[in-house]
Amino acid sequence: MSTIKGARERARIEVTAAIKDEARKQLAAEGAAKLSLRAVARELGMVSSALYRYFPSRDDLLTALIVDAYDAVGEVAEAAGVKGEARPGPDAARWTAVACAVRDWALAHPHEYALIYGSPVPGYTAPQDTVGPASRVGLVLIGLVRDAHRAEGLAVPALDHGLRSEAARLAADLAPDLPPAVVAALVAAWAQLFGLISFELFGQFNRVVEAREQLFRHAVHELGRSVGLMEGRVPTGSGGPGA
Repeated sequence: MSTIKGARERARIEVTAAIKDEARKQLAAEGAAKLSLRAVARELGMVSSALYRYFPSRDDLLTALIVDAYDAVGEVAEAAGVKGEARPGPDAARWTAVACAVRDWALAHPHEYALIYGSPVPGYTAPQDTVGPASRVGLVLIGLVRDAHRAEGLAVPALDHGLRSEAARLAADLAPDLPPAVVAALVAAWAQLFGLISFELFGQFNRVVEAREQLFRHAVHELGRSVGLMEGRVPTGSGGPGA
């Protein structure tokens, strides 16, 4: 009985993978808004009723693709952000490594990137299942800034008085162990990182920026400085007025 059950589980995994692979082809050809379960079933030689046993609706299939995409970019960010013997350099270098890994993934997987960071899909509302995977890149950035803070390698940026209450709320929600000024700067840097990638991927840099990797690296370095990352250690108590 266990052998039969195992074979069925393997078959289900294989069919699920085939469905998602075909759906990704449709994303590349038609875009997420035109994703169709019937079209996927037709291309796989399945009847629609059989496919519905794997994904009851288009939204269920979209959610699976979205989770996969967030997990994929999250994995490359986590690998790039690992601190240890393989990456003994300063946290600023890890920041750049993570950002470049995310950009490389986006350029290699433009349709998956567009699915999670492009225009919303009409009629689709992402469920709670997507929140954890969507947080992975942000958590990597928070983690390496936290490492710098613990190692006294973080210069706390200034914080506008009008932003203090919002910064405190963000810190309480996202990273209570970091200064609110740092967390506010992190949220801004996170948004700007994906703005840079989206501008490159979606054509806004066409006929404007030619040395795109160089511009990206420079901008990412400045984003690291904006959150307080230093190239080396700074003395205790050197934080700015936002401390």
